[in-house]
Amino acid sequence: MSVYKVVEVLSKRDLRRFIKFPDELYRDCPQYVPALHSDQVKSLTKVSTLSYCQRKMWMVLDGKKVVGRICGMINPRYNALYDKKRARFGWFDAINDMEVARLLLETAESWARENGMTEIHGPLYYNTLGKQGMLIEGFQNVPPFNCIYNYPYYNDFMNEFGYVKECDWVQYKVRADQEPQEKIRRIASILKERYNLHEGSLEKLKKDPKMVRYFFDVYNESFAQSVYNFIPFTKEEIDEEAADVLKFVNDKTSSIIFDENEELVGFGITFPTISPALQKAKGHLFPFGWWYLLKAMREYDTVDLMLNGAVPKWQNKGVSSIYHCTMSAKYRQQGTKWAITNPQIESNGPANVWGKYENELFMRRRCYVKEL
Repeated sequence: MSVYKVVEVLSKRDLRRFIKFPDELYRDCPQYVPALHSDQVKSLTKVSTLSYCQRKMWMVLDGKKVVGRICGMINPRYNALYDKKRARFGWFDAINDMEVARLLLETAESWARENGMTEIHGPLYYNTLGKQGMLIEGFQNVPPFNCIYNYPYYNDFMNEFGYVKECDWVQYKVRADQEPQEKIRRIASILKERYNLHEGSLEKLKKDPKMVRYFFDVYNESFAQSVYNFIPFTKEEIDEEAADVLKFVNDKTSSIIFDENEELVGFGITFPTISPALQKAKGHLFPFGWWYLLKAMREYDTVDLMLNGAVPKWQNKGVSSIYHCTMSAKYRQQGTKWAITNPQIESNGPANVWGKYENELFMRRRCYVKEL
């Protein structure tokens, strides 16, 4: 019988074991997408969010073998904004053993209580930028690179140890090369003519630091009113996100819309899917991971819809029809067949637009919460 031991992750060696554990756990799972180890080191030790968030990491060992991991986090900006005393958990992985899961979750819960928290929820990242939501449907599919994959038995852990649903996010697989409905095209045409709305250039925006800052400031403002549990980003977080994301964005499949005063109205940002490339890279950029990723960024058969939205004063006015039309035309030009939507809260009205296209439910993921 196994004798398990909980250890806190403190050393660089422990951190490497913490990061590599899922690669072993999911070794034989064809759907799993390994994160780059270098990105994980950065997320766990170097991101600016850690300047104001608390976090601790633990592993469960069976002898010398890692059999589970978890990260506990407290974001005071979230708690102040939503008047909560919540911790969050993430980086949660375990073998199919209730005792391992119990040790991980109870350790994170005890730490949360010690820090005055009355609830814990997850799986989440420090803020709204990272991977979140435990997969509950769509286990047969390969997720986008920025989404969690987990075995079905993880949800048994949540139910066994008193966690309940806080919210669900849904993702759809949409036929990308289909024409938008005539009604959508008509709305787009009316808005463009009435307000002199027009498409801008992401390539041009990327070369102008002021425009980059402007874009992310608007993005921050837009999602503050429309994304569940959203935490506005700090200047440092925006700078990090811009540096990480913009290098993957171009005008071939994405669209940004401006008004006659060159003020941002709406945006639809798409990446070529890089999940198969990450599977080949197996967590490493070298020796060949960089080549797999570079090649994937030039292939547009399937794309991931990363960011779609409108600035607050343009929300609920049909602006999405414009970038839907422009992106649809670009997809056909690039030979794109499928688009995977980003996770959207199931009650989000704008997300219902996908029902106007040929689509199928791709994945459903859940945030669990527990009173402490």
